[in-house]
Amino acid sequence: MPLAMLHSCQTLNTDFNSERVKDVGIIGFDFYFPLTFVEQSDLEKYYGVSEGKYTIGLAQERMAFTGDREDVNSMALTAVKRLMDSSKISYLDIGRIEVGTESIVDKSKSVKTVLMQLFEEHGNTDIEGVMSINACYGGTAALFNSVAWVESSAWDGRFALVVTSDIAVYDHGNARPTGGAGAVALLIGPNAPLVLNTVRASHMKNTYDFYKPVFSSEYPQVNGAQSISCYYDALDKCYSRFIDKAGSSTGKKYNVDSFDYFVFHSPFSKLVQKSFGRLVYNDMIRSEQFANDELEKLSDKELEKKMIHISKQKFSEKVLPSTFASKNLGNSYTSSIFFGLISLLAMEDPVDKDIVLFSYGSGLTSSMYWLTCKKSMKRWVDSSAFFKRFSNRLRQTPEEFEYALSLREKLIKTPHSYHPISSIDLLDFQTFYLDHIDSEYKRVYTLKSSQI
Repeated sequence: MPLAMLHSCQTLNTDFNSERVKDVGIIGFDFYFPLTFVEQSDLEKYYGVSEGKYTIGLAQERMAFTGDREDVNSMALTAVKRLMDSSKISYLDIGRIEVGTESIVDKSKSVKTVLMQLFEEHGNTDIEGVMSINACYGGTAALFNSVAWVESSAWDGRFALVVTSDIAVYDHGNARPTGGAGAVALLIGPNAPLVLNTVRASHMKNTYDFYKPVFSSEYPQVNGAQSISCYYDALDKCYSRFIDKAGSSTGKKYNVDSFDYFVFHSPFSKLVQKSFGRLVYNDMIRSEQFANDELEKLSDKELEKKMIHISKQKFSEKVLPSTFASKNLGNSYTSSIFFGLISLLAMEDPVDKDIVLFSYGSGLTSSMYWLTCKKSMKRWVDSSAFFKRFSNRLRQTPEEFEYALSLREKLIKTPHSYHPISSIDLLDFQTFYLDHIDSEYKRVYTLKSSQI
């Protein structure tokens, strides 16, 4: 059964002069997030803010977090192992690994090289790809690179893996409740159920809305208002270009109603709802009736609220199914866009549906792209035990959350000769964790092989 779900891809292609492969995209997936989480309503009380500030104002319910036992390497190892185990494909059949992250623990050694330990054990060291870094956008770059490889003359017939892994943490202040953590692994190849279409649009420029120049800290420098403004500007530019390119490609007129679902990068869920209302407004001002209206009016709070109201029904149908993970995990940075996609696949079975994704990374990089679901992904949703994993998590108090982040601060400030303090009892079965950092700054990871 597992091999059957890979369609015709399980046989390696050795005819390098064959016609270009078709329907390249996402064949399967798996993921990982920490067992520990904190309720946003508990944080509201703990920080002494008004009731609903996080649960309504941010539209967040829970936030995943971890202590000093986990980092992006360990989470990526877990996600990849889970995908390889659930797919049952050979480690020899992976020919490219592309990683997206912004939570690096080494300025030279990539996460991809750490993942190679899984493949070395199976005799496979012939794997291309490295790591893409730019805030929350790296995973999208990894996806584009992997699909391009499969479609290229350099493709050797094997699968590619796209891996995203991030831990989002913030210093004390308003941004503290907008953290999160998670990792995703995607299997890429031809004849895929989720096909990446050729139409896509990007917007990139030089900004300082969010950046991490202090290497002795995990905490970013953030200008919240500017970051949201940059996000909206990128969304406007990408959507306008995307709609124009789609029209030029097919000769049709496109708007929000032309697509079945939308998935947004989600720093927090309220931003996603506002962003979809913005797309509806973009459609309005592109029509003849509103041709002279100015886009800048969207900064007006009353107009913003009006657009949320106008788009409410469409939001519930086209966007809400993709927000489950982000509401329960928080911002998982590069993994956010793919957790949104997986949420949609878990909540719906979007066969023969078109899905538009908007990816954003501060600094800034952004793209809007188009997936078509040609076959059911239910097998992968079931094998990943999507909802069960969320229900099996361990609720922690705000005090325990703060303690975990204090341990992470200690981890960052002790780059060598460090033995983590967090209990492995807070880790799931078959999870990789940081065992220790030796005197030469080398990180050693261990697989938890017994049940909690």
